[in-house]
Amino acid sequence: MKDAETIVILTPAFPASESETYWVPSQQLMVKALRKKFPEINIVVLSFLYPYRKSEYSWYGTEVISFDGMHRRKLNRVSLFRDIWQTLKRTTKEHNVIGLLSFWCGECALIGKWFGKWNHVKHYSWICGQDARKANNLVKLIRPAGDELAAMSPFLADEFQRNHGVRPKHLVENAIDPELFPHLTDGRTLDILGVGSFEPLKQYDVFIEIVRSIHHQMPGIKVFHCGIGREKEKIESLIKKYELEENFRLLGGKSHEEVLSLMQQTKIFLHTSNYEGFSTVCLEALYAGCHVVSFVKPIREDIKHWHLVKTPEEMVRKCLLLLQNTQLDFGRVLIHSMDESAKKMMNLFAKRVNNESS
Repeated sequence: MKDAETIVILTPAFPASESETYWVPSQQLMVKALRKKFPEINIVVLSFLYPYRKSEYSWYGTEVISFDGMHRRKLNRVSLFRDIWQTLKRTTKEHNVIGLLSFWCGECALIGKWFGKWNHVKHYSWICGQDARKANNLVKLIRPAGDELAAMSPFLADEFQRNHGVRPKHLVENAIDPELFPHLTDGRTLDILGVGSFEPLKQYDVFIEIVRSIHHQMPGIKVFHCGIGREKEKIESLIKKYELEENFRLLGGKSHEEVLSLMQQTKIFLHTSNYEGFSTVCLEALYAGCHVVSFVKPIREDIKHWHLVKTPEEMVRKCLLLLQNTQLDFGRVLIHSMDESAKKMMNLFAKRVNNESS
């Protein structure tokens, strides 16, 4: 006899333990919120690439099956997909599976779409960022209909339609969990904070140039960054070149709890990425009381304390204006909670699920 209704989530990566808060944070929060708001629904997570081991384990009570796909490239890719397909077949036999949810419209969606189609199981893809770009050639193989797609932001829905000719019908926004944040305290001792991986997309060379320009007018500026990545040495060399060692601290990888604490000590969260779906760290920074300054606007409406600029020069001017304002408001700004997004996601699979479920 099959157990409770089950949703199977397919994801490229998932935390190997409950302490790994830095892996796919938005997706972690979505899984937690689904379990919290709909405890009667069973969730099984299939993680393709990470953790770097084949295993079955429990994550906050959620069953996770990992396939170590990162070490199974080229010809071994066939065996990876076969293993996942067989696991999906076994799971649908053992559980009352009402739907498949793929994080990103990529490899996971390729398997999820066709397994769902051939086994009469609903499948949706949550478009989370890079998958909306034109370079995502897997969309041609997935062939999704608009009704099978949920975008994380209006920006991503527009991008997906522009690049792939299909308009995602559903919007399930990225969001935060307000319960994770400590109480706000008085005083903001940190001028600027950056959080993210040192990758070309994030444009941390531009970040350094912005800080350098501000430093000319505010020699005592205090800047921290949390994160790691392949361009770390390049960023370190720029900090040294511009003699910013006394102003700029690279903290490396930090836990989610430590990052949220730093945000609540910060005046400006600086985000220099040239492409973002609906950045989790920006949403968190807003709720932590920061003012966010970025190049990318994820939604059409204006967002309180989120300042959009078009050029590095404009970014410098905006940061200086904010830092020199002694009356700046550092109150919390909540755009979306993950509980609400989880309700939207669940409604895709079962309209009968009560939106007020608790």
